[in-house]
Amino acid sequence: MGNVKKDRQLKIFLILCVTPALLLTLYFMVLPTIKVGVMSMFNVTATGGTKDFVGGENFAYLLRDEYFISAFVNTIKLILIVPVFTITLAIILAVIITQSNLKEKKFYRIILFMPSILSTTVIGILWSFIYHPNMGIVNYFLRAIGFDSLTRAWLGDPQVVLYAIAVVIIWINVGYYMVMYIAGIDSIPKGIYEAAEIDGANKVSQFIYITVPLLWNIVRVTIILCVNTVLGSSFVLVTIMTNGGPYGSSSVLLQYMYQQAFTNSNFGYAMAISVVTLMLSFTLSKVSNVLTNKG
Repeated sequence: MGNVKKDRQLKIFLILCVTPALLLTLYFMVLPTIKVGVMSMFNVTATGGTKDFVGGENFAYLLRDEYFISAFVNTIKLILIVPVFTITLAIILAVIITQSNLKEKKFYRIILFMPSILSTTVIGILWSFIYHPNMGIVNYFLRAIGFDSLTRAWLGDPQVVLYAIAVVIIWINVGYYMVMYIAGIDSIPKGIYEAAEIDGANKVSQFIYITVPLLWNIVRVTIILCVNTVLGSSFVLVTIMTNGGPYGSSSVLLQYMYQQAFTNSNFGYAMAISVVTLMLSFTLSKVSNVLTNKG
């Protein structure tokens, strides 16, 4: 009887702990999501006073909207590019810091992690100056080493602007994921590496056959996190650095949604875009989870 009573008390305690967080999640996340889904089927004016039911018309128009299609394609490009380079660089840097004889390990760790704690708005403004065609560091450096032909208006060239923004997103996130991988590598028993060295395995072999497999569960989580981070970071950076220009070549889904809602006062259509973005995020997370499941 005593054990039954303790189990009951434990369950009541757990329910009391979980209930506030569950209620907050329902009120601030689940209910607004449902409401957005419902309102995406209405034509909503700027003031919200007029709500004309249009069914799936907003979603049908997405397929005919060339600006939405451009924003969708740009978002997919960033999702394909940024996680690959971010995860790869983060793992390499984590291995270098944990398994090298560098005396300044703590210094490099702090420097590399610092961009992830800075305001994305500040970073967007900072990199706008870095990419400036006349005063920017990038073009200044290219001129200094004799590559004047490579200089350009990085945020004004439709061919390179999206990749310029991708570089900024990678720069922001590499240090964050590096710290996660450092923690994972530090948890790997040193005896495994020592045994591998005795068997004649070099550093590259140890990285491929020991570090990566034992970090794989962390890598799976960070891939999903990175995919969803791209959606949020790209919105802020694009809004600050280019506002979707030039000619929509850097527009992304959340930025285009914001433009439709608060510039064009087309809230119903903006909510339809947000629903598609949510579905895309969920789908990509599920696909990433499936593809990285070694089982």
